[in-house]
Amino acid sequence: MADTSVATDQPLEKCVSATFKSESKLQEAVKRLLDRGISQDNISIMGRNFQTETRITGFITKQDVILDSFASGALYGSLFGSVLSLVSGVGVLFIPFIGSVVAAGPLAAALLGATSGALYGALGAGLGSVLMSFGMPQERAAIYQTRVQAGEFLLVVEVPAAKSGEIFLLLQGVGGEEVATSDMQIPKGTEGKLVSTDSISPEMRVDMSEEAQQTFVEVYNQALEQSAEPNNALKKAWEKIRQLFNRDDKGIFSKRK
Repeated sequence: MADTSVATDQPLEKCVSATFKSESKLQEAVKRLLDRGISQDNISIMGRNFQTETRITGFITKQDVILDSFASGALYGSLFGSVLSLVSGVGVLFIPFIGSVVAAGPLAAALLGATSGALYGALGAGLGSVLMSFGMPQERAAIYQTRVQAGEFLLVVEVPAAKSGEIFLLLQGVGGEEVATSDMQIPKGTEGKLVSTDSISPEMRVDMSEEAQQTFVEVYNQALEQSAEPNNALKKAWEKIRQLFNRDDKGIFSKRK
């Protein structure tokens, strides 16, 4: 009998995204997602106008490690009662054409990594370019940049492909606009030691010379041995790169100080 199966290269996961005009609708959507069994680690939110008394100038992980890429790395107040308390990892970053943005979840982690060196070129062109570098279609990425710039909130959910249709309808049902499904893949943090410079994620490696990459690997692995905390190791590695190297005219850390 002939084999009628069809091989596909379709990703096992999809990103379902939407914008919301009010924080209350965004919070309702996040709560519905959690009720459906979606992990908070797979939910990303971003916006300029979160109504919270919390002043965030750093990145807070589940281990309460602050990635001090900002003014003081201090967190004031409490996230209790805010939609931000429902999602893992919260931080503030500056994005060209938009300004200061509060972000949370895996997308925030990827973007906050960018403020330390990753995705340097894409960030310089704005949020749309970053989303495109992760695999979002250009037209959709441009719409989301415009919406966030106008004060709306962006929600991105990473789900198994088979569940993407269900989540699409959920977001529509709670007032989401510009709801879309894409093959976007949000970069995840490094797990374990870096075996070689090739182990550095491509979006970070592109911003360092070979010498800088080797330094990054050595410092990262040493820091990981001491703390077993990837975010802390990442912070220390980038701090060392900044101490030892200047950027060249292409934005690459290559010039020894």
